[in-house]
Amino acid sequence: MSRPTSDRASLPTADAPGRDASPVVVTGVSVVAPGGLGTEEYWKSVLTGRSGIGELTRFDVRGYRTRLAGQIRDFEAAEHLPSRLLPQTDVSTRYALAAAAWALDDAGVSAETLPDYDMGVVTSTSQGGFEFTHREFNKLWSKGPQHVSVYESFAWFYAVNTGQISIRHGMRGPSAALVAEQAGGLDAVGHARRTVRRGTRLVLSGGVDSAFDPWGWVAQSASGRITTATDPARAYLPFDTAASGHVPAEGGAILIVEDAASARLRGAEQIYGTLAGYASTFDPRPGSGRPPGLRRAAELALADAGLAAGDIDVVFADAAGVPELDRAEAEAISGLFGPGAVPVTAPKSLTGRMYAGGGPADLVAALLAVRDGVVPATAHTTSVPADYGIDLVLGEPRALPVRAALVLARGRWGFNSAVVVTGPAN
Repeated sequence: MSRPTSDRASLPTADAPGRDASPVVVTGVSVVAPGGLGTEEYWKSVLTGRSGIGELTRFDVRGYRTRLAGQIRDFEAAEHLPSRLLPQTDVSTRYALAAAAWALDDAGVSAETLPDYDMGVVTSTSQGGFEFTHREFNKLWSKGPQHVSVYESFAWFYAVNTGQISIRHGMRGPSAALVAEQAGGLDAVGHARRTVRRGTRLVLSGGVDSAFDPWGWVAQSASGRITTATDPARAYLPFDTAASGHVPAEGGAILIVEDAASARLRGAEQIYGTLAGYASTFDPRPGSGRPPGLRRAAELALADAGLAAGDIDVVFADAAGVPELDRAEAEAISGLFGPGAVPVTAPKSLTGRMYAGGGPADLVAALLAVRDGVVPATAHTTSVPADYGIDLVLGEPRALPVRAALVLARGRWGFNSAVVVTGPAN
């Protein structure tokens, strides 16, 4: 399901139970991203500055204006999934299924851990099964309908990741699929938090995307926000004076979200942190003269968490890489926190923008920053305009205690989402 569009400014949604509800915690995480498969490998790549951006190799891109991508190059689906699933899944669903299994294993959860109706699934994808469906369309046009896979009936659909994960792991509790482009992954986690607060003990949540076939590539390029740069080290430069757009990427992250008391009752071995606050807003109608809704989303998420701006130790930025959008985000951050008052980072500069997968990957990075007391640097960016008024972490990771982090995401057409994470004790 997706949020309806609106021309009204800053229409907020936040969890109704408020601060007095039982804490909702993260007990398992996994990442599948350019430059790193698995949580620790991804985190290592983020801290060491290992980039996953290069020329796309899924098909011949020499005739295209945009040629760079954050491509996952070391994932062999047959090594991670049973053979019966391969004919019926798009590459994005294969990533989602693998990441889901890793996250459940990380949390120590199996089909026998909880009753099936006490476990739900909430995921987001902004592109669906692009590669699968376009391959089948090509068969339809070139060979005829008898050659089209029967799995085309669902493999393309935005809800397929939620369905495939729930079937594979016997998770029959309240489930959903959300679509809000780059903001969708945070919305999925926010909805998972709400679902737990309403009584479901555990919800698997996050987002994964991939659309690296020719049709998907053209669709992404049509946004006008993708860089045409050819040097991977100077292509995606969020908040830089030379910013020229973003690099598309594939992948994402999955988180296991649980009621804190239930997690303790089942003997969860680890808690990465607490989902302390969440909110989403819409931008006003273009031309209305009213400000974008990103700052309002951040303010609402902080209020939901019961925190003040001064309690936030780091902001994980949306980091569009488009000058006017970077400036708008910088104004939102500096306006809320004060000029240069809080460290800002954008680890997605190493992977590219993973659409619905980008926000959840940043959430995992934020939880690991809390765990390890370190803020990753924003790779490749070197020159931030002084009037942006932000303390962007550059060059090397910055060691500092991280007790609370704010993660931001924006999707095309006006979606804004914000999540606050804190340490396990908060």
